[in-house]
Amino acid sequence: MKEIILDTETTGISTKEGHRIVEIGCIELENLIPTKNRFHCYLNPERKVSEKALEVHGYTDEFLAKQKKFCDIGEHFLEFIKDKRLIIHNADFDLGHLNNELAIFGKKKIDNDIIDTLILARDKFPGSPVSLDALCKRYRIDNSKRTQHTALIDCDLLAKVYINLIDQKEPTLNFQSEEEKINQKNNVNIDYFKKVIQPTIEELKKHKEYLKNNLKKNFF
Repeated sequence: MKEIILDTETTGISTKEGHRIVEIGCIELENLIPTKNRFHCYLNPERKVSEKALEVHGYTDEFLAKQKKFCDIGEHFLEFIKDKRLIIHNADFDLGHLNNELAIFGKKKIDNDIIDTLILARDKFPGSPVSLDALCKRYRIDNSKRTQHTALIDCDLLAKVYINLIDQKEPTLNFQSEEEKINQKNNVNIDYFKKVIQPTIEELKKHKEYLKNNLKKNFF
């Protein structure tokens, strides 16, 4: 099954207060490897952005007023995520907003398989910070471009975090010794949000080949 790393930005936290989505970003993974298939759009939320949200993502009312509305891209979005597992950090938030937009659009709620990386991280590192920034720091993933939250940058970072969380390591500037890799391999602990879905031997083989052939290209 192909997977979709998904992130949204909004006008505020609560849909009950009328807050809406202003940006959707999606990156497709196949066998844990990012494909060239992406979905991205800015949206006109038809309401003002809260001050706190503006501080987070920086999208002004003037900028957003010129963008498409969710009803203009809804069908394309649904087609993009169809039959694919969704990987989301703090899934309740994003799904709440997406399902709200779909309800306004006259569509059913999202029923895809969901992996919530926030829950994965809490289970793996109980009592430790598990924000996206904290996980990037833990796994030595360069998040210097994340001066503000933007959907595609967050998706790119989450893809790397997700691979690390399920112990399929992307190369970083801090290389592991062979002994560390062996120890890590023998202590794999995969715990998903909805279903326990382990990568197949073929998927792991393809991912290792990808890392070997693209080591230099994946420095960041």
